[in-house]
Order: sequence, then C-alpha cells, then structure tokens
Amino acid sequence: MPTRRHFLATAALAGAAAAAPRTLAASRPALPPLFDDIARRTFAFFRDTTDRVHGLAPDRWPSPSFCSIAATGFALTAWPIGVARGWMTRTAAAERTLATLRFFWNAPQGDSSEGVTGHKGFFYHFLDMKTGHRFGGCELSSVDTALLVAGMLFAAEWFDGRDPVETEIRDLAQRIYARIDWRWMQAGRPLVAMGWHPESGFIARGWDGYNEGMLIYILALGAPEHALDPAAWASWCASYPHAWRGEGPTRHLGFGPQFGHQYSHVWIDFRGIRDVAMRAAGIDYFENSRRATWWQRRYAAANPMGWAGYSADIWGLTACDGPADATRRRGDRMAEFRAYSARGPIGLPDGFDDGTLAPTAAIASLPFAPEIVIPAAAALHRVHGKRLYQRYGFVDSFNPSFRWTDTAIERGHVDPQHGWYDTDYLGIDQGPILAMIANHRDDQVWSTMRRSKAIATGLRRAGFTGGWLAG
Repeated sequence: MPTRRHFLATAALAGAAAAAPRTLAASRPALPPLFDDIARRTFAFFRDTTDRVHGLAPDRWPSPSFCSIAATGFALTAWPIGVARGWMTRTAAAERTLATLRFFWNAPQGDSSEGVTGHKGFFYHFLDMKTGHRFGGCELSSVDTALLVAGMLFAAEWFDGRDPVETEIRDLAQRIYARIDWRWMQAGRPLVAMGWHPESGFIARGWDGYNEGMLIYILALGAPEHALDPAAWASWCASYPHAWRGEGPTRHLGFGPQFGHQYSHVWIDFRGIRDVAMRAAGIDYFENSRRATWWQRRYAAANPMGWAGYSADIWGLTACDGPADATRRRGDRMAEFRAYSARGPIGLPDGFDDGTLAPTAAIASLPFAPEIVIPAAAALHRVHGKRLYQRYGFVDSFNPSFRWTDTAIERGHVDPQHGWYDTDYLGIDQGPILAMIANHRDDQVWSTMRRSKAIATGLRRAGFTGGWLAG
C-alpha cells in the first residue's frame, strides 16, 4: 500500500518534470577517460566469452549459460567497434562474423521441438552453446531474432571489402534476413506475435507500441521477401494513446524499463525523422528517448519508494538481474524484491521498482542525454568502486537496500553495509553500452546503418520522412 511519502515524492517528481530541458541536446561533450575504459572492458566481454567456432554469445557470464541470440546480435555489432578502436584486427573481426553467419545460415530449421535452431527463418531465443539447438522449452522469438538480424545487417554494411570473406558476410546476412517469414509470425493478425512454441503455437500477445518491438516492424517492413503490409505499423502505433506520459516539454511515450528506449536506437538513427505519430507530437523518437532518460533521473532523485542509494547521479531502471524473489519487511511495510525482472519508474507502463539499479540503463542512454549520463557513470564508478566495476566493466546490477544476509539469493552477494551486488554480466545489457558509446563518439553504428536499404525501406514504409531519409 503506497505511503504518504510515496504520494509526496510523486508530486515532487511531477514538479521536477516541469523544469526539464526543452530542446534536444545536440552537443556532444567530450567523454572523460572512464568511458574509454568502460568501452574497452565491455568489448572484452564479447571478445572473451563468445564461442569462436559458431560465434554464439552467452546470455551471461561467469554463471554457466546458454546462448542468447540477442546477445549474439550485439556481439556482431561489437566487432567493427573493436576494429575502429584498435582492439581487434579487421581480419579477426571478419572471421568471427563469418563464422556466426555461416552457423545461422546452415543451422537446422523446422517445426520439431528438438534438434533445430529455428523455424520459418526465425531463431529460438536461447540456444545450447555446444550444439546451437533450441535450449529447453524457449520460444521462437520475433524480437530476439530482430536483434540478431540487426547485428547481421550492420556487419553486412560495415564489411564492405571485395575479398571473399567480406563478400560472403554480405551475402549470408542478406540471405538470412530474406528467409524470415514475417507474415507467418503475424498468425493472421495485424500485429506480429511475440513468439511461437512448437508445442502450443503462437504466443497470444502481439507486439504493440511503445517498446523495443519497434525494431521488429522496421525490419519486417523493409524485408526483401515476406514483408509486412504498411498497415502493420498503424496497428503497432494504435496503443500509443495509452502510453503518453508527462506534459509540455516532458511529454513522451512512456515505457518503464529503459532498454525499450535504447534497443531500436542502437542500430537506427531516429534523429530528425518522424512517422505520423511523431509528426503529430512535434518530436522524434530520439527526443522521446531523451525525455524518457530525464524521467528516469528525476524519478531516482525524487525516490518515491524511499530506496537506499538513489540520487540525481545514481539512477537507472531496466530489465536486469535482482537479488531474489522475496518479500521482506522494510520499516512499516512489506517490500517485494525480484530476481531477473523488468524494472521501471512507478507510473509508467511495465513500471516496477524494488530498489535494483542497472548501470546499462544510464550508460547506454549516453547519446540521448550526455549531460546527465556522464555524471551518472562517474558516480557509479566513484561510489561503488570494485564492488560494481570489475573485469568487464560494470556488473549487471546492484541493490543498496537489500542487506539481508540470511536470505537465499539468486546470484551475486550481499554486503550487510552496502547491499546486494550482482556477479554476472549480461550480453543484452553489455551490448547497448558499447554500441551507444560508439554512436555518441562518431555515429559509428548509425552512420553505417543509414546506408542500409533494409532500414531505409522499412522506415519509409512505416511513414517516416525528413532528416537523413530525405537525402
């Protein structure tokens, strides 16, 4: 039951919203040396943990893990960034990329529940790291396939050489993309289904806005085969009226977990281009993510739930690891905690706050609001030090309020003074950190993907105009 403090803090949050910056942050402040170290360590995560034979990236490390196809898409995006920064040779990056593409092109497809990697061009969310086949009873995932294919299309644009290796990279990426039967995943409905199980069929819920599913529709609309009708974008946008939050300069399409404002933006430059909904709103999706980033920071500063460690510089709620699925008494109320879960500011769609913060929520928002992200990274590093910042950069998450040493936890460790800290890194949280630092520095991923026919076609078919699409 919300306390009076909750309502007072929420009122303070609303008041702070009125003071948000009114214009898009166009400047790119120079990054302090810490960001060089974050990027280098985060790249090393992919370099050291990704399987060299098939190119499969683990879902997490160091805990034993299956492959995440989404993390593999981020690994494919990491290799050219490593080349540009001098951390990997172009030859090594091309070899790793080709190994991945060959695996996914040749991996078995079919409607069987075992011994396959995908079906109808889509791939299973998780794969066995050794066999590359479906892991457990996971779903054939539309969004995770989109994240994987986005990495492939980035590789296809970036590796533009005429040698046999880079030529094959481009060829296989296009073949894998063209094979996906996006219309089949609609299951006779306007919306793309979230997934499919061979045992039970399509997941009932479809992808509707606003969240990371935007990437699915852009890729599906731009596909050379099995492309969706442009009406699918209108279906995706139909739920927007329920997602708007804030007023005036803070008004934006809300989605609690910050990754929903980041994932599509890793590969697509939304600056200055608008669809029907954004033209009506008078902003673009980049500005929408900027406002969402500020919302996260204001929420942490107001701290309506009264969690330890939140401040104007230490903030960030997204999908991430948490300490445990447990309920504990905290003052005059019972507090719910979760292990892995989506998290976001209370009051936003999919909002849930149990005091667990994730560095990726702030740091991967760097291009949107560097003026608040740079201080956030510095504060995370300064305040939490080696408890949070280790071999591959920031571990996935931490919870300064969870100090119960007698509670069985999912993973990580509990410090009775400083709270719970994860000991794992997650590929889907590491990837956006590395890519968005690169986009902030010099548009590396964005400028490469602006050359992609698939992206440009998908955007135009969704009704986007202006900006770089006009060129």
